[in-house]
Amino acid sequence: MSRKVVWKTNDQDQLSLLPPSYDDLVPKNHPVRIVNSILDGIDLEILERTYKGGGTSSYHPKVLLKILVYAYLRNLYSSRKIEEALGENLHFMWLAGTARPDHNTISNFRSGRLKGHFKKIFNQVVVLLAEQGHLSLKDIYLDGTKIEANANRYTFVWAKGIKTSRERIQKQLKELWGYVEKVYQDEEQTPNMPDFGAIDPKKVSETIDQINQALEDRPIDKKVRQKLNYAKKNWPKNLERYDRQEGQMGGRNSMSRTDPDATFMRMKEDHMQNGQLKPGYNLQAGTNNQFIVNYSLAQTTSDTTALIGHVEGFIEGYGRAPEKLTADAGYGSEENYAHLESKGIEAFVKYGHFHKERLDEKRGTSKSPFAADKLYYDSQGDRYFCPMGQAMEHVDSYQRETKTGYLQTIDRYRARNCSGCPMRGACHQGKGNRTVERNHNLARLRDTARERLLGEEGIAHRKRRCWDVEAVFGNIKQNMGFKRFLLRGIDKVETEIGLIAMAHNLKKATLTA
Repeated sequence: MSRKVVWKTNDQDQLSLLPPSYDDLVPKNHPVRIVNSILDGIDLEILERTYKGGGTSSYHPKVLLKILVYAYLRNLYSSRKIEEALGENLHFMWLAGTARPDHNTISNFRSGRLKGHFKKIFNQVVVLLAEQGHLSLKDIYLDGTKIEANANRYTFVWAKGIKTSRERIQKQLKELWGYVEKVYQDEEQTPNMPDFGAIDPKKVSETIDQINQALEDRPIDKKVRQKLNYAKKNWPKNLERYDRQEGQMGGRNSMSRTDPDATFMRMKEDHMQNGQLKPGYNLQAGTNNQFIVNYSLAQTTSDTTALIGHVEGFIEGYGRAPEKLTADAGYGSEENYAHLESKGIEAFVKYGHFHKERLDEKRGTSKSPFAADKLYYDSQGDRYFCPMGQAMEHVDSYQRETKTGYLQTIDRYRARNCSGCPMRGACHQGKGNRTVERNHNLARLRDTARERLLGEEGIAHRKRRCWDVEAVFGNIKQNMGFKRFLLRGIDKVETEIGLIAMAHNLKKATLTA
């Protein structure tokens, strides 16, 4: 015998004696409440000062900031989708207090009001999370990852290409002047040769005018006339563009025309995993307990040159330096070691051949005893001794400047007499007595780094770095789906990645609450 099915009531026209409150419909431990309570505890005077007052009323910056942060926490990055959520999503309605800013207001706040100010707000939230015991500002784990810019992948400009174009213009100018000399070869008086050294718009334009004047009222080859007309019309204009683009690159090797602040970098976030060149930014993140405590954006592909700026940003934001910093071999340069030492930061930073040294030790292999860093050094006498026991006296010193402008001091040592030495063939193949060059400061810094890294604490920091900072990048790119910026320009992009960092932190705080 079948039983009668009973359906639950569903009356859309049913009236309530008391209208429901949004607060009753939001669970007590919901992430939106965490976002609301934490952002209520920060000072936004820096944003309030950007409003001039007068005219129509404005949405309070705290309301707009809550909306943006919670939207990023929910993987909503489009201002239009955020506007849509404010009219459809109960949690957004509760958080905004039924405020309904449109997508233009949200977009202008994100790319305008927050620009240049968000980092200070982010630091306040990090300090608040540290006070609640979620993280520590003493130990920092640093790494970098590349994120694609909102730029056309095929609008690249290369510094090397600009240099080649300048050289080509210079070469063609000389060829045109060679034609002038050929025209005047049977005459006693020839025009004065122009200066081909300065390839700038004004000088090139004057040189073309000088060539045209020299060939005036003379029979000219049709192709030469066409080339002169093309040069007069295009070369000065092209050189002005080259000057402007070189100024935008500021020493970088490339840029995108649709986002001049973006640099072309090799990225593997594509289905072929073959490392395509795409315009992007190098995100540097300092983490603790998988919380982002500091972030910065570099326009270089290498992590090495990004460490100092990142550390200085940390000090500026929190008024003090971290006690310890752990990073991989991409940051192990003399300049970085020296900077961390000057700031009193205990550095657990690998250098380039750290792992190779460890592997050689396990295999029982090592460098040749004739290698420069294997020679015995007498610090009191400032001299080296070769494997045969011959002293290698200090000859001179010189300074070498790196690409970043850092000056390295190099000392040179030379043996007195290598002739007739039975080990000469194994020792060195050059003519004359052997000379070695040593950077004592770098050797000292690497010895200190090696000692720290191989200690018990160093091993623990090296193991933790992998799951502390790299897990953060995995969450941002995979779980949050943030693999490409929406905004353009490094100032706006820095605000956008700051929102991602804050959303990541608050989402993690809700999980550990």
